[in-house]
Amino acid sequence: MNKQLLSVTVLLLTVINTFAFKKNEPDSAYLFAYNANGLRFAWSLDKQHWTPVGNNYTFLKSDYGRWGTEKKMINPYLIQGKNKQWVCAWSLNNQTMQFATAQSANLISWKPQSYPYVTSGKNVLRPVISYNPGEDEYTLIYADAEGKYFEVKSKNLNHYSAAKPVNAAAYRNASTVIQMDGKLDGQMFHLPWTDILALKKAYELQDYKSKQNAEQSKDDAFRFSGLKDLTAKITFEPEKPKAISSMLTGIFFEDLNYAADGGLYAELIQNRDFEYNLRDKGFNDKNWNGTYAWAITGKGASMQIDSVAPIHPNNPHYAMVNALSTGATLSNSGFDGITLKKGATYLFSVFTKLAGKERLNLIVKLTSAKAGLIAQTTLKIGQANWQKQAVTLVSSADVADARLELILETAGRFAVDMVSLFPQNTFKNRNNGLRADLAETIAAIRPRFVRFPGGCLAHGDGIANIYNWKNTIGPLESRKPDRNLWGYHQTMGLGYLEYFQFCEDIGAAPVPVIAAGVPCQNSSTGGGGQQGGIPMSEMDAYIQDIADLVEYANGDVKTKWGKKRAEAGHPKPFNLKYIGIGNEDQITEVFAEHFTMIYKALKKIHPEIVIIGTAGPFFEGTDYDAGWQIASELNVPVIDEHYYQSPGWLINNQDFYDNYDRSKSKVYLGEYAASLPGGNKTNLETSLSEALYLTSLERNGDVVSMASYAPLIAKEGHTQWNPDLIYFNNTEVKPTTGYYVQQLYGQNGGDIYFPSTVALSVNQEAVKKRMACSMVKDSATGEITIKLVNLLPVSVNTTLDLNLKQHSFNAIKTVLSGNPADKKVLPLKTNIMLTSGQPVEIPAYSFTVIKFKP
Repeated sequence: MNKQLLSVTVLLLTVINTFAFKKNEPDSAYLFAYNANGLRFAWSLDKQHWTPVGNNYTFLKSDYGRWGTEKKMINPYLIQGKNKQWVCAWSLNNQTMQFATAQSANLISWKPQSYPYVTSGKNVLRPVISYNPGEDEYTLIYADAEGKYFEVKSKNLNHYSAAKPVNAAAYRNASTVIQMDGKLDGQMFHLPWTDILALKKAYELQDYKSKQNAEQSKDDAFRFSGLKDLTAKITFEPEKPKAISSMLTGIFFEDLNYAADGGLYAELIQNRDFEYNLRDKGFNDKNWNGTYAWAITGKGASMQIDSVAPIHPNNPHYAMVNALSTGATLSNSGFDGITLKKGATYLFSVFTKLAGKERLNLIVKLTSAKAGLIAQTTLKIGQANWQKQAVTLVSSADVADARLELILETAGRFAVDMVSLFPQNTFKNRNNGLRADLAETIAAIRPRFVRFPGGCLAHGDGIANIYNWKNTIGPLESRKPDRNLWGYHQTMGLGYLEYFQFCEDIGAAPVPVIAAGVPCQNSSTGGGGQQGGIPMSEMDAYIQDIADLVEYANGDVKTKWGKKRAEAGHPKPFNLKYIGIGNEDQITEVFAEHFTMIYKALKKIHPEIVIIGTAGPFFEGTDYDAGWQIASELNVPVIDEHYYQSPGWLINNQDFYDNYDRSKSKVYLGEYAASLPGGNKTNLETSLSEALYLTSLERNGDVVSMASYAPLIAKEGHTQWNPDLIYFNNTEVKPTTGYYVQQLYGQNGGDIYFPSTVALSVNQEAVKKRMACSMVKDSATGEITIKLVNLLPVSVNTTLDLNLKQHSFNAIKTVLSGNPADKKVLPLKTNIMLTSGQPVEIPAYSFTVIKFKP
């Protein structure tokens, strides 16, 4: 499989230049390796005059630590080791007892980075590596903050000897200094000129592709100056049908941007469990604690967070309210206020217990600064043990600023926990359900599958924060909340039961994603890298948890976990078929060891489950190659690829999957989106580039089996990632132009693809790339859909040669069009008579879908 177009192209260019170099070119030159928070190169013929390879182009960057400033390459040291293999070692920071190494055969493509631990010294500074051919052994010597030196040895750069002290004379740094835009420190090598050329060609190719990727519609007036309206003849070949995946369009839900609590999960009370913790916010917000979103008023009234005798060990904190007089009020502001609809019914529930002897009356109110009292009822607190009470409240007004008030009629003390207010009208009227308008908007895509609960959320921020599905099922008070990787709190109210139920309600296959035994390589806790992963002694139990998940989803009610599902109100199995293992992982030795162990065990226990692997966070490079190598070695049925790219990338890479090996793993494009510089929200330009690219996914639907845009939803005012498919606030749901592209693909899919040829009146590559089509058939309904994308500033008068027995059809045509910068464009639907050979105008900057049934 051509997994990496870049590597192949560089190889071909290198081979060509090896045999066709100019006669006046040198045989050899000097290469200088230096650091600019990444490994860069310069070349010279005389060691005096140096030319950088590329304009600030970095050939190797450190991938240790969290995104941003922690990913540092300090004092890199480059050598040629065994079999002329290039080895680079560097320091990571001033405190970590680790160093980094990476290997390469050509200085262009690098193997996965390694971060070995050492046990001696205060830290690891200025590592110097050398290779002894006689001993066939590498030696790495490093200094520490106290000026002491230590040595480790390795035969294979995977396993190292224990660090031992050495004297300063053993530390031999062969670096040199050159003059190029100031003094630079690094290592110098004398290499064949073909090696220098290969580096230059690698940069030139990347530079060319970067310029292609930067193409934007704002330059179309210049790029296509003089271009008039075009004509095109599209000839379809229904006599050459190709079976493609019927699962191509799905959705990916991750609790990012307040997508769950305060979003899709319909709970209206924020911090209902009094479990907010400073660590949720990384200790950056001192107000983020057990009282967040709560207030206590009244003369002599106070509230403390206690944990002496909680409702459940998994929910250890609750509020103790002390009122010295009548009228003490505990209030909650919800998530940016509480939105209520006039005449709607809301389910209120609460756990309480007396802290004194006197029984108490608790008035429950919903109030608004604008509308006053909206609803009210009274509860009695009369037990010394935890008691759950539930009542209904009917709103008397439409408001977006409501507050919940719990008012004591008399003085007294009581404990309160799990305070809940739910709209009765949830999606499909499910208890503990989903916000109806938001869920309905998602369901309208008609996704074939739902990937959940992440994303990065699944493998968490450190080993202790890996998402544990068992913490998310059972009664709400027994679920174990946790810090959200994205910097807030997860109640786990939206748990695995609710995810499975949502999938069932919208007719989508559930695709849960489980960490591959390693946390996110960008974790802020436990050190950088992958922290060694879950200890191997605990991996059997971890694998059993995954097997238990399958039993929970699919098991008979007589099984342990099938019974728990039935007790939760769902005796029928959920028919789970897919499980993702890993997400955007750095494909290290630690990852490979853990993933392989999980994969083999799960295949043995549940051979019916389709396991989806991962190819790392990018569409090319070290992790991508290593992820595909593991998938090929283990015969992983599906591998998850991710890429967030510019519209230019999508335009210029429509052949990305054309040459994939059909005999190897299928592809799940688990996360993708187009965006423009500046972090702008999606607009028509980004959306049409996605529509254009998706025609290539349908064309390659025999190897690309699934795809899902990401992220799915984002709450205004709490958005950590742009762009997103759907934005929302407490009162509105705001689909983007990209949403309508996904909807048009989701509602107009098929399982049979018909090839086609496009003959444009202008035979110009830049023009041809911006016009694409696809024709698919749904064999279950017999319906045929034609998708036509025009990302040009002129319309295309198109003749469709259908080559079907029938000549004319009643069809529905849907068009999404406008100006590229438009952020609010709605698809327009009309009924037409589609006749083979009759021209159909495809407007400038448009996506047209024509659906008919022969």
